[in-house]
Amino acid sequence: MRIPARFKTPATTFALLPALLPALLLGAAGCGGGTDAPAAGKSPDPKGSAAAAPSSGASGAPVVSPAPKAKDARLEASALQQGDLPGYQVSAQGKNPNAPDGQPQADKKACQPLADIMGDKPDPAAHETVNRGIGSQKQVGLAVSASVSSYDESDAKKVVSRLREAVAACGSGFTATVQKQTGTYRDVKAVPFKAAGDESVSWTTTAAAEGVSAQVHLVVVRQGATVVRLMALNVAAAGQKAAVPQEVADKQLEKVRKAG
Repeated sequence: MRIPARFKTPATTFALLPALLPALLLGAAGCGGGTDAPAAGKSPDPKGSAAAAPSSGASGAPVVSPAPKAKDARLEASALQQGDLPGYQVSAQGKNPNAPDGQPQADKKACQPLADIMGDKPDPAAHETVNRGIGSQKQVGLAVSASVSSYDESDAKKVVSRLREAVAACGSGFTATVQKQTGTYRDVKAVPFKAAGDESVSWTTTAAAEGVSAQVHLVVVRQGATVVRLMALNVAAAGQKAAVPQEVADKQLEKVRKAG
């Protein structure tokens, strides 16, 4: 599935925000509320519709390659799949090719955990990470990135602890750079969020790069040695506040618990 035409420009721009998860924009697939027919000769993705990154030409968007399955079968089983969430479309496709690779580097040491959480992995200590892009058919433009990462349990605990400390220390903001692309993150604020895990942390920030800014909400939850990372923004209205839907968080954590 392709991103509806009215979302192509903001989706392309948001991909340049270095700290935004590559999988996040895949959630824009469901923002139109309808269903696009697959390209000729292409079979529908059994795990959800893929949102492709727009190309520079007028012919449309290239297809994004499917992401490989996780080596950890338990981790793969814990990831959201199409059909798990009524009213949402879930994509298991590869990341937006316009998005930079790797872990962003913060300009302030105290804020590095916040930069890490926005990278390809929630933290460099993660053994493996499975990403999903989720598009809401209920709230136009709402895109959510959901990732599940495996850790040694002691490292998983450190992820949440460090994030709490960083949110408290970085309220005035920080900058992060990855592959020579730099973004700023202002107004980092802890916000309440009910999450059924062992421990969690939730905050909002305003991400800005290339003259474009977006309100972002992040929730990180630890369940044993597994860390769930959820991030939401509105691809139709960047300045509009976005929140991770409670039902998305609940379903993702339910799958983590069932997978063991």
